[in-house]
Amino acid sequence: MLLNGAEIVIKCLQEQGVDTVFGYPGGTILNIYDELYKHSDEIRHVLTSHEQGAAHAADGYARASGKVGVCMATSGPGSTNLVTGIATAYMDSVPVVAITCNVNLPLLGKDTFQEVDITGVTMPITKHGFIVKDVHKLADTIRRAFDIARSGRPGPVVVDITKDVTAAKCNYEKAVISEPKSADHYNSDDIRKAAEMIGKSKRPYIYVGGGAVISGASQELMEFAHRIGAPVCDTLMGKGAFDGRDELYTGMIGMHGTKTSNFGVSKCDLLITCGARFSDRVTGNTKAFAKNAKILQFDIDPAEINKNVRTDFSVIGDLKHILSDLNEVVVPAAHDEWLAEIAEMEKKYPASYDHDKLTCPYFMEELYKITDGDAVITTDVGQHQMWAAQYYKYKQPRTLLTSGGLGTMGYGLGAVIGAKVACPDKVCINIAGDGCFRMNMNELATASRYNIPIIEVIVDNEVLGMVRQWQNLFYGQRYSSTVLTDKVDYCKVAEGLGCKAIRVTKKEDVAAAIKEALDTNGPVVIDLVVDKDDKVFPMVPAGKPISEAFDEKDLAAKAN
Repeated sequence: MLLNGAEIVIKCLQEQGVDTVFGYPGGTILNIYDELYKHSDEIRHVLTSHEQGAAHAADGYARASGKVGVCMATSGPGSTNLVTGIATAYMDSVPVVAITCNVNLPLLGKDTFQEVDITGVTMPITKHGFIVKDVHKLADTIRRAFDIARSGRPGPVVVDITKDVTAAKCNYEKAVISEPKSADHYNSDDIRKAAEMIGKSKRPYIYVGGGAVISGASQELMEFAHRIGAPVCDTLMGKGAFDGRDELYTGMIGMHGTKTSNFGVSKCDLLITCGARFSDRVTGNTKAFAKNAKILQFDIDPAEINKNVRTDFSVIGDLKHILSDLNEVVVPAAHDEWLAEIAEMEKKYPASYDHDKLTCPYFMEELYKITDGDAVITTDVGQHQMWAAQYYKYKQPRTLLTSGGLGTMGYGLGAVIGAKVACPDKVCINIAGDGCFRMNMNELATASRYNIPIIEVIVDNEVLGMVRQWQNLFYGQRYSSTVLTDKVDYCKVAEGLGCKAIRVTKKEDVAAAIKEALDTNGPVVIDLVVDKDDKVFPMVPAGKPISEAFDEKDLAAKAN
């Protein structure tokens, strides 16, 4: 079948089962957009307000669905506007294919109008990058890009295509897409040794990361935890892999983790790490991290072994496969005394906030009750992100989508649009700070254009909350460039961009506002007005051991 390059791109997307593309057109990519127009009943194109929004939407689509997300942009500034979204996906191991087009082949390297070496720019933040200069190599390149993006440890791939390739013709033959190859590198001896370590432990603790979500290991993880009688903590990226309502669950670990998880990991004798990378926000001072424990790590990426924390033993492979094999051989155990000690910690160190006023924690608890924990929650980055992690119980994987590794302000609105497109039957809600909202609030126009019924919650405290918290605690209350008091009216902004707006200033109005938003068939913004000096607790100072987590009571006691 003789096709031009643009037609081949569409055929390859169809081969991969792509039903949605997020993007923004321009001169060099016009041939592909012309083909998208002809195939609009087969592949939906969502025109975002900015290319960064397209990258974040593709990311949210991928995280919510487990499929590869696809975004498109033209050359030059179009492609460079994707960079932050690509880096976000790379840090959190999200499978995204970004298709860009460049100037004609004879014009490359001549500073041509809107020419940028986007594969060179993105080399450090992608699993792989391609530039296609020959139409005969186009189909195989796109197929390889999808295979790389979703195989092993997932991640983003860039495919840059010169404009003349999209017009050139060659023979196209449809390919049958096979399942990704196994990334397992372990054998029965590895499983046996891991089981022996677990069997010798008296105080085991399970530490769950984003790899458990990616691998779809929730059922195996639940069986494993109850089989060995171990408490379970998770990272921000691991939320939902283990049911947040389970009796063994002790909450998040790390800088803003629960005291129980931080103190418990500090006291355990075996830390079983399931698809987690020992991020600095989890470990604090690595020299003091889990210093009483042997460390057993399960991960699909060999590069993560001994990178941040030295392990005593590791098993390399897909976590779902590892846990399935372990559950066949590990000896069931109770560890009643250890679990009783953990339960006592939970009573001693409950989550707390000021119940006398309107706060984000109160809103999150009400949101959980009203949605019964069945919503997909996306967030931006900051205090609101931590409150969303702490006070909403995540029952299933792929229900908290957030920028964990890069910490991208402005991520959430694009991501919630992508999530809703991927999961139209799910309630999809973004929790944003007012500073984050300003970054990409133009994507409300995308939601209203397509009448995508998402809920955007703005935690409106008129400051850059997390930075202010650090300034308050560690910088002598010098609030340098963190105050956002100005004339911006977020409700008017929302209405001006075609969305319904609800302002909430009292606790008593929270439930009604949430229900009204849920009953609205279209995008809604809730402007949640809270105090500028609300803080996220517990907290571990940067570089300190997680065993030194403190809260407001500790600060008050220290002051006295």
